[in-house]
Amino acid sequence: MSAASQVNETNGAREALVSINNLEVTFGSKRKKFVAVQDVTFDIYRGETFGLVGESGSGKTTIGRAIIRINPVTDGEIRFAGRRISGKIPKELDKWVTQKIQMIFQDPMASLNERAKIDYIVSEGLLNIRKGLKEDERKTLVDKTLSSVGLPLEFSSRFPHEFSGGQRQRIGIARSLIMDPEFIIADEPISALDVSIRAQVLNLLARLQKERGLTYLLISHDLSVMRFTADRIAVIHKGRLVELADTDTLFRHPLHPYTRALLSAIPLPDPELEQEKRLEIYDPASHDYSVDKPEWKLVEPGHYVYGNSREIDGYMAKLAGKI
Repeated sequence: MSAASQVNETNGAREALVSINNLEVTFGSKRKKFVAVQDVTFDIYRGETFGLVGESGSGKTTIGRAIIRINPVTDGEIRFAGRRISGKIPKELDKWVTQKIQMIFQDPMASLNERAKIDYIVSEGLLNIRKGLKEDERKTLVDKTLSSVGLPLEFSSRFPHEFSGGQRQRIGIARSLIMDPEFIIADEPISALDVSIRAQVLNLLARLQKERGLTYLLISHDLSVMRFTADRIAVIHKGRLVELADTDTLFRHPLHPYTRALLSAIPLPDPELEQEKRLEIYDPASHDYSVDKPEWKLVEPGHYVYGNSREIDGYMAKLAGKI
């Protein structure tokens, strides 16, 4: 089902800022090709936080990097604000995409130039986009952006190794914000941080989203984080989406066995409940798709699941309370 039809059926007039249709990304040569992502279709609506969840190697980051045009698309289409941005595009459109789509990386130290000062790191992208920018204007924008992420202005003259992990991630966020983007891809933005700092960064992202009207793609392997940050969640397994729903629905009525397995692995704060918890194990071999081929199906408004006709009938019966 196309992303456009998802908008019409489940969200009425909501605007799809990012539309991904039948996306495929492969690596390697023709003789030895690895399909990292296949038949992925979803929309990200303006102003929302869309969560993409899966285990390591499932294709989450590959999708994010395809949207920002780091990974080339083998098949399918990516549209941003109604314009196709996948494949070969005009130079001016590429420049516009560079400004309007930014990415926050998982490792804040590895993503910063350790030989450059923060002043240059934050404004480097701006210098490439706005060639006629005056020095006093650049400096004002850097100071304003550092303040917006909670960093003192004197930090601009220092190097990345002088900061903590949380401060480095704030620098990475500032580097994205100074471009005045509409859409930010946050790739595991807190996984490399101390537990005590994670909530601060998530709260910062939520505040910036509200102040600037930003749209997020939040990539993570942690469903407990997604529960409190994402408006809708897509679950990916081995390069395919297996379930997509709004956050409350996904946690209340998980249908695909892989989704249920991920949810069962979330630690519970109560030790007694944690001991009694039943951990579900997902076995891909349990699906027999040799004859009855699977499809991406709508089972209730806004709720999509991957499965064959027998599985889909079972999911819909479960939703109806029949099983």
